[in-house]
Amino acid sequence: MRALFSLLHVLGGVVFMFGLTLIVPMLVAWAGNETTLHLFVKDMVLTCGAGLLLWGGFRPFRRELRIKDGFLLVTLVWAGLPVFAMLPLMSHLDISATDAYFEAVSGLTATGATVLTGLDTLPASINIWRGELQWFGGMGVIVLAVAILPMLGIGGRQLYKAETPGPMKDSKLTPRIAQTAKGLWLIYAVLTLACFAAYWVAGMSWQDALMHAFTTMGLAGFSSHDASFGYFNSPLLEFIAVMFMLVAGINFATHFRFVRERTFGIYNHDGEAKAFVFTVLFSGVLIGLYLWALDHYPDVLTSLRYAVFNTVSVATTTGYASTDFGLWPFFAGFWMLLLGTFSTSSGSTGGGIKMIRARLLTLQLYRELKRLLHPSAQIPVRYAGASVPNQVIFAVLAFFFVFVMTAIVMTLAMMATGLEPVTALTAVIATLSNIGPGLGAVGPSTTFAVLNDFQTSLCTLAMILGRLEMFTFLVVLTPAFWRS
Repeated sequence: MRALFSLLHVLGGVVFMFGLTLIVPMLVAWAGNETTLHLFVKDMVLTCGAGLLLWGGFRPFRRELRIKDGFLLVTLVWAGLPVFAMLPLMSHLDISATDAYFEAVSGLTATGATVLTGLDTLPASINIWRGELQWFGGMGVIVLAVAILPMLGIGGRQLYKAETPGPMKDSKLTPRIAQTAKGLWLIYAVLTLACFAAYWVAGMSWQDALMHAFTTMGLAGFSSHDASFGYFNSPLLEFIAVMFMLVAGINFATHFRFVRERTFGIYNHDGEAKAFVFTVLFSGVLIGLYLWALDHYPDVLTSLRYAVFNTVSVATTTGYASTDFGLWPFFAGFWMLLLGTFSTSSGSTGGGIKMIRARLLTLQLYRELKRLLHPSAQIPVRYAGASVPNQVIFAVLAFFFVFVMTAIVMTLAMMATGLEPVTALTAVIATLSNIGPGLGAVGPSTTFAVLNDFQTSLCTLAMILGRLEMFTFLVVLTPAFWRS
């Protein structure tokens, strides 16, 4: 029981800090004289009050977090914070609790799937709140908390390991984990400011520039317009978005090392980043040529413009759309969704399996083929010049199996409710990989509002599972977790 009380103390600190993020939409509402101001004030008072109550009430039980505490706390945070985040949306938009929770989860998991329409007429404060949720969710509210919790007498190492995506969780960038978290967030914030400035100079209003800077660096995809990025119809803005989406899709540890060592050779030595950029851009060019060959667009440059932007957007799990790619041949749209399941780098703000796991699976396949020819040979899997331990390979194989089985089971469950196969499959892929739009009835020109409450709830669960990379959530459900 003491362990639970200690966990609630830390959770209170996280909830309180999350409540402070409501200052941004409050200021926007105040500056624009919007009627939503009182909604954000009430939500801030409620969220910060709940956080202080937990933090202060259970402060006598504080202690260093253990591994299992990190898993449970991360799960509670990603499932619980959307309850507070959804309140302004539910009050102002008059939507059901199921839809409001879906929208909030989609924001904090940096997914970008939405149930809302009429985005162009929403108050700026509501849209910027949605974008801010994705910005914090992109890097992880927990990583931000790691930089603050030590000041409260709580160490953050186990919390950071539970939240950090990818198989290489034990690598540290600085001697102290709080310094690492602060360094990552500083880089994230600076890049976001640069993205905001670029959008603003290129023609966006400051409100649009702020929201899209949030959702671009978060690889999240919420927009303040129903037509998404197609609203702007600007090749320059699309080029800026592509550049920053690619930057956000690279491991932020690589950006951290670049800032520290100040040499572009850091990126050249990151094989995962090179594979990510090449795979995404090469696929965008091929899809563009494919569409041009089918006379989908009048000239090759127009075809490449739309294909590269939307391919980069979906492959990086951002989810912007500059056109309705659901009207493209199914092959093109499905190829883009498959890219979204694995393309981004581990340690980036993207979702999906991650490129490093895809590369390790490919190397493991190659090793098994060689073993068929040389059964007695000791053949290591080598990555970046080093031998990869078998336990890492086994973990990657287990993760891939769980990912695929989860997608299959959820797709079957969606189809069992009467949903047609394309919509069912792509809705699951899009939410489990935190991409955003799918195909069929949940394509880029529609919303997830077409789903019933059960289907929406399944997609909500898929977003949480995808953001926590399965194991963080599933380990909490095992009997061994509660016995230890």
